[in-house]
Amino acid sequence: MPDSQPLRLTRLAVGELSPVDLTVAPGEVHCLSGPSGCGKSRLLRAVADLEPHDGTAWLGDLAQTALPAHAWRARVMLVPAESQLWADRVGEHLPHVDVADLEALGFSKAVLDWEVSRLSSGEKQRLALLRAISLAPAALLLDEPTANLDDATTRRVERWLLGRLHERCWPVLWVAHAAEQIGRVADRHWRFEDQVLKEASAWT
Repeated sequence: MPDSQPLRLTRLAVGELSPVDLTVAPGEVHCLSGPSGCGKSRLLRAVADLEPHDGTAWLGDLAQTALPAHAWRARVMLVPAESQLWADRVGEHLPHVDVADLEALGFSKAVLDWEVSRLSSGEKQRLALLRAISLAPAALLLDEPTANLDDATTRRVERWLLGRLHERCWPVLWVAHAAEQIGRVADRHWRFEDQVLKEASAWT
């Protein structure tokens, strides 16, 4: 088994949210849900050290504050809902990609030669996930990673993604809206109610 560490939030607070205490064990997926605008994405950005916040996050015994922000984000990696690809060609973002992963996500190797400008939002989202996996972080923060996908592609991405997450034993925070998806992917489910994070059923 990989030498994985839990992801812990200790009195972490951003914006109007009440402080959050939460531990995600290696290999676990914890889904976060709640009304639009309640602060789910801001919480992930705070965990990634992209927003000012109170409290801290830990990866095992390593505190977020012990590393420069860019070094922390290489270990605790955020995949935002709207991922940005900055180079002209897809392959420039995926120098170490496994062709089997491309195929699992519905692409052929030819996609590496595509211009980024031709990609749909759903294709960008799948490739951003693949890029994050290929960079081998120690934990993942996923902000609605299938929001731009149809139902069949969503299921396909879920199967691939869960396989990789469990294989590598990463702790994962996953923002999701659909109860059906939460029921399929979550080990635990947390919902924001009036700026307070409360544990909920995985199916509600």
